Amino acid sequence: MRTLSLCALAAGLLLFGGCKKDTTGSAELGDLKGTAAGVSWSVPKRWSAAPDRPMRVATYTVPATEGDAEGAECGVFYFGPDQGGLVDANIDRWVGQFEPTDGPHKSTRDVNGMAVTLVQIGGTYLNPSGPMMQSMGKKEGFRLLGAIVPAPQGAVFFKMTGPAKTIASAEAEFDALVGSLTK
Repeated sequence: MRTLSLCALAAGLLLFGGCKKDTTGSAELGDLKGTAAGVSWSVPKRWSAAPDRPMRVATYTVPATEGDAEGAECGVFYFGPDQGGLVDANIDRWVGQFEPTDGPHKSTRDVNGMAVTLVQIGGTYLNPSGPMMQSMGKKEGFRLLGAIVPAPQGAVFFKMTGPAKTIASAEAEFDALVGSLTK
């Protein structure tokens, strides 16, 4: 009897959309690949490669979630062997790009033998740009997801910023990109 009730509940949920899958932030990786400093990664399928930018290995655009006026951007940086600074100094710099901040929330994850440092920050983004990294105008309700990878030839930095809702919908994709890292 209990099995019949569970089956009826499951059928009802499927019929009325209770089990609707959210596909806005699926973690499906595409054919686009990236490489820097002796590591490679796969790019999420719905992200696009953006034109070259100074000081970046790659830039990817992430589509806006419904209701957000703009999408997100994921920049990949590599400055050379023993360049780019210490992990905590980079996190402090990223925190300084927000006011006030929610975070940083820091963790580490083993990815194919590499101890990747992950960080999440939220608040009003100061939108730094240019050689002096001056603010290009404040953006409220933004988040940053970052990953610092100890690659064989030096640290590689992944920094995704955008509206909080768009970042939330792309978080599984960012995690999949980080999980795809290989030496």
